[in-house]
Formats: sequence, C-alpha cells, structure tokens
Amino acid sequence: MIVNEQACSEAFITALESGDLEGIRRAPKAESHTHGPFGGDRAWLRDQTGRDIAPIAKPLGSMDEMHAWTASHVGDLFKGRVGRRLGWEGAFVRARLDGLTRVEFGDDVWMITQGVGDAAELFADIEAARVAICPEMEWTPQLGFSRHCKRSWLWHWLTPFLDAGGWKAVDLSGDEFAQPIDIFQPLYRACKERGMRLKAHVGEWGTSDDVWRAVEILELDEVQHGIAAADSPQVMRFLADHAVTLNVCPTSNLLLGRVARLEDHPIRRLYDAGVKVTINSDDALVFGVGVSEEFLALYQANVFTSTELDQIRRWSLEQKPAPALKGRSPV
Repeated sequence: MIVNEQACSEAFITALESGDLEGIRRAPKAESHTHGPFGGDRAWLRDQTGRDIAPIAKPLGSMDEMHAWTASHVGDLFKGRVGRRLGWEGAFVRARLDGLTRVEFGDDVWMITQGVGDAAELFADIEAARVAICPEMEWTPQLGFSRHCKRSWLWHWLTPFLDAGGWKAVDLSGDEFAQPIDIFQPLYRACKERGMRLKAHVGEWGTSDDVWRAVEILELDEVQHGIAAADSPQVMRFLADHAVTLNVCPTSNLLLGRVARLEDHPIRRLYDAGVKVTINSDDALVFGVGVSEEFLALYQANVFTSTELDQIRRWSLEQKPAPALKGRSPV
C-alpha cells in the first residue's frame, strides 16, 4: 500500500486515468457506509462455504424486492454467532482487498436477541475477526437502530451496549417512512452523551426536507445516502454550512432504482454545492462492487475528474464530527 500522501494521490489519479483497478485498490481509503456481513468478499465466502452469492444483476423496483433477493440468495448464512463471525471475517477480507485503511460497521442493537451473544461478546467477536484478517486496519465500531422498531425496544437493547462501552458511532437504517424521525431523538442524545458519532439513513427514498429535519433533530454528523438533498439548493447550503458529510453509495442507488443512470447521479450536484461527500459500497456482497470499483465507475461515467475523486478519497480518510447545530433552518 502507498503511504506517502503526495505519491499516493499521484498513483491513485494515474490508476483512475488508466483504468487500473488494482492500482486504485492500492491507494488508502476508508468506508463509512457498509453493512457488516453484507459487505463481505464473494470469492472468500465461496471458498469457505461452497455458496456463490451472485450480486444483483439488474435494477430492482423496491426495498421489498431487495429483501426478497437477500432471503433467496443469502438466507440464513450469517445467522447465529458462528454465522455472524463468518460474516465479519468476510467483511474484513473484502475491506483488505479493497485497500481500506479504516472501515465503519457493526450490528443492530436487536441482534443480541438472535443468538450472537451479549453486547460485549458481539464487540469481541467483531474485533477478533479484525485481528484475524487485517490487524493493521482501523475499525470504527458502529451500532445500528432499525427504524421499524419501537423506541422502548431500542432503549432496552441499547442499554447493555452503552454499559459495555467501546462503540464509536450509531446509525439508523430501514424503511424511512416507518416512523417519524422525532421518535429517535432521545436515543441519539444518549449516544451523543457517550461521545458517539451520529449517522442515519435518510434521503435515499425520502425528500430533501427529510434530510434537513433528520440532521437538525438527531444532530447528525453524517448522513447515509442523503441524495435527495440535491433537489434543494437551500438544504445543500445547510449541509455545506454545517459540514455534514454525506456517505453516498452510487451503485446501490442505481440498482435500487433511485438513480436512472450513473452519469446523472446527484452526487455531482452535491459536490458542486460544497457538500462533503464520500463514496461507499453499501453492501458489496449484494451490489457486486467495492469502493475501488465505485471510484472507477464514477470516473469512467465522467461524473468526476480524477483529481476530484482523489479529493473525495482523501475526505474519506478524515474523521471529524460536524460542528454543533444551533437550531438553524435551511432557509
């Protein structure tokens, strides 16, 4: 791996311009939007299990189709403590092959009801997978909330994680329309008090107003997806002014029907409006690409220049919380 910053940028730009995927992989980069076992390496999992999980080949029409695909192709592979450990190892294998120097993921708090051990054991299992596969890689332990779950349940499951400590970030995912964002404010405040970085999935299916409200109400440092913000100059200005990062997953957006063509991806408008963005895979096992392939695809689709993509790569290596919000509206 290239370690000198200037040499790394030059090598990365050269690799992009020559279509050298292996060269792109050698450049350090980080990923802030991936879902643990579903970000695993296909070939490694095939060698371990004999199962070949072919990724989605054409755009799906809804999240229900996505869930049906997952049930059909992945099934119970990652269930239970042994299956989850397999998933963590696969995720770190893929991260290592992709040239990641830091990766952020973890599991939903409700997983402690699924036979994977308690909060401390879950943390220890992920850390053991990291040490076994890529001990030199930085791992940011991230908790997840499922948006369809009752707040009382989430409180019950979250408490042992907070007591155990060690978790550095929190994310909210699932159906954006399941419950109002306000429901989760007390949970996020509790996580903020523990010094955790605050993230949430919003603006993948919803509106620019949904992005703004989520950032203000949950005091988010980062937004997972957030591409609907590109529909509003005011919201984009709000995000840029408050240094809120959007962790975007272009291929996922394409294959879930949120974007018709990669060439027209709203990440370009976000970048031009001064919004800090990073490029991520979402679920590499599902969508068939890692971060390096995402960079190359955006370059080849003329969405960004090689120099702009290098800037985005370098942004991914930063890990700075956004300034505290002061109740400002985007207008």
